[in-house]
Amino acid sequence: MAHLLGAEALHLEYPTRVVFDSITLGVNEGDRIGIVGQNGGGKSSLIGMLSGRITPDEGRVTRRGGVRVCVLDQADTLDPAQTVGQVIVGDRPEHEWAGDPAVRDVIAGLVTDVPWAATVGTLSGGQRRRVALAALLVGDWDVIILDEPTNHLDVEGITWLADHLKRRWSRTAGGLLVVTHDRWFLDEICTATWEVHDQIVEPFEGGYAAYVLQRVERDRQSAASEAKRQNLMRKELAWLRRGAPARTSKPKFRIDAANALIADVPPPRDRLELSRLATARLGKDVVDLLDVSVSFDGRPILRDIEWRIGPGERTGLLGANGAGKSTLLSLVAGTLAPTAGTVKTGKTVRIGVLDQGLRELDEVAGDRVREVLARTKTTFMIDGKELTPGQLLERLGFAREHLSARVFDLSGGQRRRLHLLLVLLAEPNVLILDEPTNDLDVDMLAVMEDVLDSWPGTLLVVSHDRYFLERVTDQQYAILDGRLRHLPGGVDEYLRLRAAGASSTAVAPAKGGAPDGNGRGGSAPAAPKLAGAELRAAQKELTATERRLDRLAGQVATAHKNLADHDPADYEGVLRITKAVGDLEAEIVALEERWLELSEQAG
Repeated sequence: MAHLLGAEALHLEYPTRVVFDSITLGVNEGDRIGIVGQNGGGKSSLIGMLSGRITPDEGRVTRRGGVRVCVLDQADTLDPAQTVGQVIVGDRPEHEWAGDPAVRDVIAGLVTDVPWAATVGTLSGGQRRRVALAALLVGDWDVIILDEPTNHLDVEGITWLADHLKRRWSRTAGGLLVVTHDRWFLDEICTATWEVHDQIVEPFEGGYAAYVLQRVERDRQSAASEAKRQNLMRKELAWLRRGAPARTSKPKFRIDAANALIADVPPPRDRLELSRLATARLGKDVVDLLDVSVSFDGRPILRDIEWRIGPGERTGLLGANGAGKSTLLSLVAGTLAPTAGTVKTGKTVRIGVLDQGLRELDEVAGDRVREVLARTKTTFMIDGKELTPGQLLERLGFAREHLSARVFDLSGGQRRRLHLLLVLLAEPNVLILDEPTNDLDVDMLAVMEDVLDSWPGTLLVVSHDRYFLERVTDQQYAILDGRLRHLPGGVDEYLRLRAAGASSTAVAPAKGGAPDGNGRGGSAPAAPKLAGAELRAAQKELTATERRLDRLAGQVATAHKNLADHDPADYEGVLRITKAVGDLEAEIVALEERWLELSEQAG
């Protein structure tokens, strides 16, 4: 593969620390590289040197003659006086850019809702970010470097961007470097991963799943590896291997080695125990939204919502920006009254909210962390162990010296973790998380997930981080056209519905119930009871459905074993088995829905 960009023996040092010491690496034609590492570890400095904006103290950056490099910064650098059209296509005549399918694809994928003639200064932060990304993607570059490109994008936007990058920067075209904490995005587009840590850049083959496997192997072999970090990553690997088969069919994902590493790792959550504890703390009634509607200035936001939230449910909420997700959470939290309908909250319910604004910390910004913790309770139970706030703070990735730091001196990620700690110490039994992954690096996301795995209570999450959403919740709902819909097929089903224009059709109201063994809650209205010949026919079909489900379960187990035993170098064979597993699981989902309907009719 042709060399595009590289670095030789780079050394970068600031007055207080050495950032990099003699790193050598390269970007070749067709590379799609994800860059991960802790906040402050040097990721931005690395892309600054590779793009030529930061001069290293020693070493040199090499670039093949004529290679064009472009960078998407986190900072907003757009001219507020320019129009959206000027930023994206410049002074090109309309017939020229409108006749280019690549330009039309980018505009349709990112800025269809942004007025073409609007000036940048009138746009929201999320709109400005998408305009900047669109302006970069319509250009003709050999190497693009994206710094947190998924910020301000919803699940649909992130999915579109991943698909576009895979098509545009294929294995034979250009080079792509991405700094992001979105692990689904990393796994979807990257063929290699660079981990920035301890003044070096360590390369790994494959996307996030393959990186986790190789990192666990590295930690096991290193005598100096930290036990806590290793256990977290083994837990992460276990979840990846037990999740969707597509995650484990990456060519570089060595399945036999992965199975050996996680043989003694239990599932991330003991659902039965957590459900028992949640019911003991909450009782049967949590929050019921009964025929609820919300309008602002006469404009309907939510319509005819019927949602019964049960004890111990772990629910993810999906929807486009502005669909009403935060409004729905405010109804559940009791901070917003509905325009119509009723919200009933159980007597024992105590709600904790981790919002995007972190307003609670603004009141204590001048206090030291230990002073803030001293005002809370002295112990906290997690995983059956009694921890002090300091110990829990350490579990959330803080060093002991951070106890003496003032709140306003903490980074964005540290402030978010401190806020989560304060919310947990208040001992809520219903926890609402609104975009909790902002400002957190990959390691800290794994730490937060580990803490939430052992939290007994009802959990409601809004996040555009697909990996996090699927990792910590057992079922998903979506707001489509102002109505709430249950998603037995998860995020994939939501994307299919959006693509098919489901938001323009009437959606049946959803009723939350305790999740079944597959993490799905009951969402269909009660079916009418049957009698006589119809009842006997339903019972007969019910028995046949149960037998079919048993057979399919055995076929799925066999297919998973075949997938684990199959040679990963045989890509076509792996894909064939993966497709077969997907078809079987889709049939199981359909049969389970039918079984539930027949059970209600014959009950």
